[in-house]
Amino acid sequence: MEPIDATIHLAFAFDIGYEIDLERARTLLSAESANLVRRRRTPESIRYRPAPVRTVIDGSGIFLPNGASTITPSRAELSIFDFAALSLAIQYPVRMTPAELLKLAGALAEPAPLTAAARRVLEPWIVRIRPAVVGFEFSEISEEYVVFQVGEANADWLEAHRDWIAGLVRLESSPLSKAEVMEATRLSLSYTPNDLVALDWAAGVVADPDCADTLQVIEFANVQLLEFRHIDDRLDDRLEAAYRLIRPETRGHGPRVAWHSHRDAVHNVRELEIEATSLFERADNALKLIGDQYLSRVFDLASTRFHLRDWQHSIRRKLDTVGDVYDLLIQQAGGSRMETLEFIVIVLIALEIVLALLRR
Repeated sequence: MEPIDATIHLAFAFDIGYEIDLERARTLLSAESANLVRRRRTPESIRYRPAPVRTVIDGSGIFLPNGASTITPSRAELSIFDFAALSLAIQYPVRMTPAELLKLAGALAEPAPLTAAARRVLEPWIVRIRPAVVGFEFSEISEEYVVFQVGEANADWLEAHRDWIAGLVRLESSPLSKAEVMEATRLSLSYTPNDLVALDWAAGVVADPDCADTLQVIEFANVQLLEFRHIDDRLDDRLEAAYRLIRPETRGHGPRVAWHSHRDAVHNVRELEIEATSLFERADNALKLIGDQYLSRVFDLASTRFHLRDWQHSIRRKLDTVGDVYDLLIQQAGGSRMETLEFIVIVLIALEIVLALLRR
């Protein structure tokens, strides 16, 4: 029950549009490109492409719940990605007993007040970079993640503190069942006998005094989850709009699709396919993780907890559906043209017959 030194890392991810010109944003903010923090175990093959822009900002408007105090001032960094995602990472150095940390974890389970405060903190910065944003739109969707960083662990640390770690990663201050504890701590890894990374859906525990690269990879996984949710949501909305164009009787316009509706629908669906594919590929490839290196495994751990592969499969299925909708629209447009041509031919034949009768 002795107090321990720990750092609470809060990560907030937001989407503000289609694309950001990073060079222009860097100039507007007087910021620097942020390559991945490297240790000896981080090879050159693992890197951002392109590197996001990162700058230190004032995050003092975001407070830990329950009046929790820090031993030194908090530090906030804003990262800007080319696919128009923002990530705000804030560090809170604290000295608390394990029970107090667990109580704080329970209070962090409701992120809405913190997210609202993060939006307020970012508003002036978003105004500054808005000229560099293509298709500006501050999405209502956001993602939050908490990491509890403590000092070194030992070989038996996870087993000795499994209940406590499970409470932290589940943001649950009340005791958990044995089955829930095992599930919450099921996915973990260590690079040396003296460190540990254990991640769950809402939070993670990192026992490592030098873990900047690990934290950046977890932060990026949180950003990627946001982008996948955002793309999936846009696909749902735009596909619904495309279906209304295919079946205009749902709008009370009768059963037949007019030619201009075909043209609009084809344009909208093709635009959707290009936009979603571009966003998906850029978000998916922004961090190059090649080989079975430690950070690759950290990202795989986060991907599993965040169900990133399920989101990827969902997006790919919907993109396939978009392709099918596009093919259907082309077929309907072709059918409409054929019907129009057939009608013109019939009219011409009838006109020729009438003219022939009149000449007699």
